[in-house]
Amino acid sequence: MGRSKKRKHSQFVQDPSSNSVTTNEFGVAATLAQLQVPELPPFTLTSAEHDVKSDNNVPGSEEWELVDRRSKKQRAAPTGKEEKQSYPALNFAGHKLQSSISISDLQGLVLYALADGTSPQWISVRQHGQIRKAVVLMVPGLEKGMFDGNVRFVEWLSSKEVDSSKSVACNGEHENNQHRNVNGPNSPQAQNNQDPGRPVTSPDNYVPMPIVHDRLPEPLKPLAGIFPHIWPVKTPGDDRYYKVHSPLHAMLTTPVPKSKEEEQEERKTKGPKKTRAGKFWEDKRTPITTFIASPEELLENEYTLHSVLFQTEAEKEKELLRREQASQTSDHGWADTKVATLAAADVPEQDIEKGSLTAGREILAMDCEMCKTEGGGLDLTRISIVAWDGTVILDELVKPDKPVIDYLTPYSGITAAKLEPVTTTLLDIQTRLLSILHPRTILVGHSLNSDLDALKLTHPFIIDTSIIYQHPRGPPLKSSLKWLSKKYLDREIQKGHGTQGHDSIEDARACLDLVKQKCEKGIKWGTSEASGESIFKRLARASPTDSGTSSGNDGKTGAIVDWGAPERTFGNLAKVCIAAKDDEHVVEGIKIAVNGDGDGRVVPGGGVDFTWARLRELESLRGWCNDNRNTAFVDTNSDATWKETKDHTPAALSAAATRTVSHIAAIYSSLPSCTLFIVYSGTGDPREMARLQAMQQTHRKEFHTKKWDQLSVKWTDTEEQALKKACKQARRGCGFVTIK
Repeated sequence: MGRSKKRKHSQFVQDPSSNSVTTNEFGVAATLAQLQVPELPPFTLTSAEHDVKSDNNVPGSEEWELVDRRSKKQRAAPTGKEEKQSYPALNFAGHKLQSSISISDLQGLVLYALADGTSPQWISVRQHGQIRKAVVLMVPGLEKGMFDGNVRFVEWLSSKEVDSSKSVACNGEHENNQHRNVNGPNSPQAQNNQDPGRPVTSPDNYVPMPIVHDRLPEPLKPLAGIFPHIWPVKTPGDDRYYKVHSPLHAMLTTPVPKSKEEEQEERKTKGPKKTRAGKFWEDKRTPITTFIASPEELLENEYTLHSVLFQTEAEKEKELLRREQASQTSDHGWADTKVATLAAADVPEQDIEKGSLTAGREILAMDCEMCKTEGGGLDLTRISIVAWDGTVILDELVKPDKPVIDYLTPYSGITAAKLEPVTTTLLDIQTRLLSILHPRTILVGHSLNSDLDALKLTHPFIIDTSIIYQHPRGPPLKSSLKWLSKKYLDREIQKGHGTQGHDSIEDARACLDLVKQKCEKGIKWGTSEASGESIFKRLARASPTDSGTSSGNDGKTGAIVDWGAPERTFGNLAKVCIAAKDDEHVVEGIKIAVNGDGDGRVVPGGGVDFTWARLRELESLRGWCNDNRNTAFVDTNSDATWKETKDHTPAALSAAATRTVSHIAAIYSSLPSCTLFIVYSGTGDPREMARLQAMQQTHRKEFHTKKWDQLSVKWTDTEEQALKKACKQARRGCGFVTIK
């Protein structure tokens, strides 16, 4: 049976017998056909008119307009707005910010702009490839309190002025915020707001605040025309041990990325992770004399100094008086090694073998064991000395003069049975040591101050492995010898700890091998810089394709401009180091580094790509400089010519801040276009922390030698909590970021 063809629409309309709805005699198809299409206005993409044709074969149909396909829209000529969008810019990514940014975040922004860094999450960078240069300026003494009214440039403002400054850097959105301090630094509200022990709950503690010109103190107003926000910047440190780490190191040393295999291996390893040199680490053989502790380091680590280390008669008399008060003179059984002058240790060049690590000196590693005697003191019970080649020079048991109340067997390995037949006394050991140790002898050990105290002996040339191998959290913390041996030598020592005690020969050899490794690797081995690299070296490896154009074909160039002699510290790998005598010289040095000098003697034409510099007048005036070299956040150059200012009045602060801000403005105006400009304070106010740390150190020294009622400083939980808060405050810095 053949398949019938489908009827055409015209046949369906003309057929009266078709099955349709009888109400209006129209079927569905007919109804749709009768619908009228609204008349459309002529629409074309070009100026040409198109003919309209009617379909007369379809009853009830209306006229339709035929148009061509849309042609591609012609691209409009570039406007000024689009050109502006191609210029690099920074935008605050507020929805991603959950805590304060750190100095490493600022460093990451520099690496993203100039090298191979990853995109920062705390700020949006548009057209980062167009950023040509970066200038980072550290201004210690500048803090957020200057912007929110906590630090006054005048004695006190009127109530009207206080009200107008309550949201100094905000555009009104935080005017009524309860966490703002608007009543002065001593008010209950201020104390509550400044309490570093409180958890960070308010976004005001980490969200950047817009800078408003009319609400700034007069000395700071020029900053409103340069920077859009003030950022809270957290300084690296350790709140548990109340330490603030170096803000210079945090900016100028970059971490070396780890491979996935290395990360997995470290996660599996228990205990201290085996040390690894950075990917670009280079060994640098260093003479052992480089690691001899300075008198300052010996004092900081509680050594009794040899008399030869004091140059003037006044210093010697002062030290003699101190030793008499501490019962450390010859009348109390103490002895100094026979070293008449420091020059007696010098070795003639012709006597030093080429490439020798010992530099003609005799190296002896020493370790001692002690027990507790009547009176609570620690007396010598064993001494072991090992030569440079590992041979044992001396290994003797010593019988204490006082009755023993605790042999400390789990640590010393000494028992009453072992000391029973011993007749050697401390005086005998001192006599032998005075014949062994000579001016060219260097003593090596771990925390040798305890051993020398037990020996009642002083020697001027000491290498302490607890000093040259820094604790990961920095001084005054010290790593144990067991930990250092496992981490750097991959050697298990002191396996009898807690049962059979330590082996002093084994410990002495471990110290010796640690020093040998330090000599082979270099002065930075065993420090945080061993697992990182200088930012100048990192930028020098950056290819021109990593970011914008570079001034050369061999990566990005860098410069450091600082007081004193920057080439001795972090500037040793910078292409250009410019020493300055004051802040005005720093400003001129930055201009030369960024733009180049006329004759090209200091900086080639075009300048360098990255410049780090520091202004220090404000730091000096506010007393943020700490003479204690053990403090990590202060970097002291021996050639610095400035001194701490004693005038801390608001008028003096206002004058210094005015000069500092004018220097910042002068630097900004000298920068070429497309330059990233970062200013950061480094730390918050460290003065209270430094004061409490000095108190704590004094207490620790006196606690072991004096009774509680005789202590000049008493350290209780009140002081402990105060130090904790002061450390948190010292870690609260600030920063500013912009692109010119």
